[in-house]
Amino acid sequence: MQTVFNGNGAAPLVLSELREGEEGILESLDLPEEFASRLMELGFIPGLPVSAGKTAPGGDPRIFHVDGSEVALRRETCSHILIRAHA
Repeated sequence: MQTVFNGNGAAPLVLSELREGEEGILESLDLPEEFASRLMELGFIPGLPVSAGKTAPGGDPRIFHVDGSEVALRRETCSHILIRAHA
């Protein structure tokens, strides 16, 4: 599994920028509370690793692996989830 590096490693990326097989650490969920809470119930907890999996044929949604689960998310939702490179 590859680890994503974003230049100097300091600036966060959005989850949608991960390519298949890349991994990062969840930084924050910049979503309304009800959506953020639901994602956290599914394992999207800041500080945990997340990796990108397969993408649907049309490019949306995409599968992400987090906390032992596979979760499909739309690109729009991913653009509000910040990640950082592994330390």
